[in-house]
Amino acid sequence: MQVMETATEGLKREFRITIPKGDLDGRLTAKLDEIKGQVQLKGFRPGKVPVAHLRKTFGKSLMGEIIQEAVNEGSQSAIEERSLRPAQQPHIELEGEIEEVLTGKEDLSFKVALEIMPDFTPVDPATLTIERLTSEVTDAEVDEALNRLAEQQKSYSPRAEGEAAVEGDRLTIDFVGKVDGEVFEGGSAEGAQIVIGSKRFIPGFEDQLVGVKAGDARDLNVTFPADYGAENLAGKDAVFEVQVKEVAKPDDVAIDDSLATKLGLESLDQLKERVRDQIKQDFAGASRAHLKRALLDQLDKAHSFDLPPGMVEAEFNGVWSAVEAEMKREEKTFPLDGKSEDETRAEYRAIAERRVRLGLVLAEIGRLNNLTIGQEELTRAIAQRARQFPGQERQVFEFYQKNPAALAEVRAPLFEDKVVDFIVELATVNETTVPREELFSDPDDRIEREKAKA
Repeated sequence: MQVMETATEGLKREFRITIPKGDLDGRLTAKLDEIKGQVQLKGFRPGKVPVAHLRKTFGKSLMGEIIQEAVNEGSQSAIEERSLRPAQQPHIELEGEIEEVLTGKEDLSFKVALEIMPDFTPVDPATLTIERLTSEVTDAEVDEALNRLAEQQKSYSPRAEGEAAVEGDRLTIDFVGKVDGEVFEGGSAEGAQIVIGSKRFIPGFEDQLVGVKAGDARDLNVTFPADYGAENLAGKDAVFEVQVKEVAKPDDVAIDDSLATKLGLESLDQLKERVRDQIKQDFAGASRAHLKRALLDQLDKAHSFDLPPGMVEAEFNGVWSAVEAEMKREEKTFPLDGKSEDETRAEYRAIAERRVRLGLVLAEIGRLNNLTIGQEELTRAIAQRARQFPGQERQVFEFYQKNPAALAEVRAPLFEDKVVDFIVELATVNETTVPREELFSDPDDRIEREKAKA
């Protein structure tokens, strides 16, 4: 095998590999010897088919397999001998007349083009200083959460005959909606329940039900919002003919041991403890989101190296496809947020470059520190996803077993989080107590506020 490097430009490498026809013929002869004892052809006893006849019958198809194996082995050998780390799958291009190669008349020649991983030294995690936002869980927040739980457990009792509905009451109604005097699809229901003040119906619908009594009939005049999901109704005036079947008032829900029992716990104290633990978990998740964003920003600023163009292009294409899909869904056109298409593309290309850069940095830190995702961690993550599809857990597991690309999508965020945890363990982390609102604010918004202060 002859390997010639034909191009070296930045992270791009290209080789021309030639495998002599004699080498291919030797491989073919070996394969024919291997199968001759297994082949049964009419007119020949098992194992007695002449090799020349086998070559004539199966030579061309076997040579196709041999060429595929030779291309894979040759390209892999050229990469390994030069200790190259491909950034993506190499691109293979056969040269010459393949028919001549298949018939053993010409050498096999092909080009291997690839992009390699950039050579850089990642920052030492121990030199980083990161801010961790924290917030204390107060008794007031626990009480607020308990009130929400009590609200979810609320029951209703029918009001006395002739008693009018007030805000907070639950009505059982039949209704028929009309636009321009015509009943429209999806605008009618029987036995629908609505809580006055819940704001779950069209604006103005619930307000006009204050004061109704069981047995009343009332016409409600409303206007569909301009951005209503159904285009044929958006901005239209409508009349709903409503028949009130029942008016029910909310029962008082005591926050005591009985509420805890309804929720499957032993006591109010145990319920409070569970609620506090859940709030702590929510706070921890929000805190980690800010911490991770701060860490990624530092890693991005600390590294500058050439990026594999193919990786950037693939990432950008994925990002841009999502942007176009969202624009189509929301019926938006350029300029978008005051920016032209070229400006928007440049903005999202910068985002793609950042993602690729950070991905390479995290991968290199993980590689240098022998961080991997074990089978147990992977299985646990898949099981968590499978629980989202009750009754189909086995199919979910089988799907990931049969789809390496899907499995890689599960592994990638696990690996990223493991590397982030590793870095945080070594970095200096300063805790800052902030109000709950700031803890749950968008990290981007907080960064903009910090810039404004500076």
